[in-house]
Amino acid sequence: MNGAVDLPLDRADLTFAASGDALVSRSVLPSGVRVLTEHVPGVRSATIGFWFGVGSRDETGSTPGGTGHAASFGSTHFLEHLLFKGTRKRTAFDIAISFDGVGGEHNALTAKEQTCYYAKVQDRDLTMATEVLSDMVTSSLLDATDFENERGVILEELAMAEDDPADAANERFFSAALGAHPVARPIGGSPETIRSAERDAVWQHYQANYRPQDLVIAAAGAVDHARLVSDVERSLTAGGWPLAEPGSPVERRDSNEAELRDTVPLVTVRRPIEQAHLLIGTRGLRATDDARITMGVLNAVLGGGMSSRLFQEVREKRGLAYSVYSFAAGYSDTGVFGMYGACAPQKARSVAGIMIDELHRLAADGITHEEHVRAVGQLSGGSALALEDSDTRMTRLGRSELSTGEFADLDETLRRLALVTADDVRELAADLASRPLTIAAVGAVDDDVFSDLR
Repeated sequence: MNGAVDLPLDRADLTFAASGDALVSRSVLPSGVRVLTEHVPGVRSATIGFWFGVGSRDETGSTPGGTGHAASFGSTHFLEHLLFKGTRKRTAFDIAISFDGVGGEHNALTAKEQTCYYAKVQDRDLTMATEVLSDMVTSSLLDATDFENERGVILEELAMAEDDPADAANERFFSAALGAHPVARPIGGSPETIRSAERDAVWQHYQANYRPQDLVIAAAGAVDHARLVSDVERSLTAGGWPLAEPGSPVERRDSNEAELRDTVPLVTVRRPIEQAHLLIGTRGLRATDDARITMGVLNAVLGGGMSSRLFQEVREKRGLAYSVYSFAAGYSDTGVFGMYGACAPQKARSVAGIMIDELHRLAADGITHEEHVRAVGQLSGGSALALEDSDTRMTRLGRSELSTGEFADLDETLRRLALVTADDVRELAADLASRPLTIAAVGAVDDDVFSDLR
C-alpha cells in the first residue's frame, strides 16, 4: 500500500492490500451500515467490534422541569452496561456462556467520542459472535429491574475509580485543562447524575444513536469479508433493523479546532495518602492534526519509556518517583498533552518543577540525534509488535472509519515517522510550552505547593 487510503462515506466498496500481506475490505451497505475487515493470513482468531460514534461528550444533561428525557451525563456508559443484560432472545447468562463456552472474550468500552462492543474468538466462532453482538445492539430490553441493579454496579465502579488517586487526578486534570468543553466531563458520569438517571432517558438515547447509519462493524484476523457481510445482514435483519430502507452513514465529527473556555490553572484535592499524584499539561492536538506523528516522537523523548527524559531525570538520577511519564490524547476538535508523576507529598514541588523545566528545555534546545533515532525506533517497533494482535487491528479499523476517515497501514506509519525532523519536534514543544499550563494534584498537598510554578 502506498500512502493512506481515504474512506469516503459515499463510496460503497473498497478493497486494497496492506502491509504484511493483509487484505483490507470495506462495504457500505444500502442502509448505511459500514463493514470493514482486515484479513491476516496465518492466524486462527478474529476480533470483531460493533462501533457507534457516540460517547460521553454527546450527552446533554437532564433538563429539570422540562419535557422529554435529555440524555443525562453518564447515559452512554449506562447503556453500555445494559446491553449485556439481555435481549428478546437471550438472557444475560446466555450472552455470557455464548463466549465462555468457546473460550472467547467479550467486552465493551465507552469513550469520550465512541462506544464499542467487541469479541475475540476462533475463526470458526465468528458467525456466532456476530449474531450475539447483533442481537445485543438491536434488541436489548433495557429492563427496568436490570436498570436499577446496574445503577448500583455503576456507582460502585465510580467509587472504585474515585478511590484510585491516579484516576481521580486524571479526571480533575481533564476538567481543569479543557474547561467547559464536553470532552472534559467524566466518561462514566458522576454519582449524582447516575443516581438521577431515568430509564426512559437512556432508552431514548439508545433509540437516537443505535441505528443502521450509526453502526460501524470492524473485524480483523481470520475473517472472510463476504461471509461477514452476509452474517451481518442476516443478524441485523433478524434483530428487526430495517436494512432494506436506504440510508447514508452519519457524517463524521467536525474537526475544526474548538475554543476552550473556563479552563482552570490549578486544582488540588487534599487526601491523607502516602503519595501525591500530579498531572501537568495543556491543550494538545486534534486526532486529525498533521502533527500527531510528531507528537508521538516528542512524547517518546520526553516521557515515553525508561530512556525518556522524565524517567531519567525524576526517577533514575534523583529517585523522586516510581512512576513518571508523559501522554497525549486527541479528539475530533481538541486534545490534551500532559505529564504524570506520583511521589511523596514533600517532593511534589520538585517533581512538578522538573516536569515543567523538561518541557521548556525541549522547547528551547530540541532533541539530540540519538534521541531522535531512539524515539523513531521505539515507535516503529511498538507499532509493529502491536499489530501481532487482532484486537489492535480491529481497533485501528474502527477508529480509522469513525475518526480520521483514512486507513494508514504499518508501512505508511513508518513512512510518516521517517519524515519527522528534530526541528518539527522542537517547534511542537515550543508551541505546547507557550500554552497555559494546568496542574492537577491529589494527595497531602495544597495550592501553595504549586502556586508559582506555571
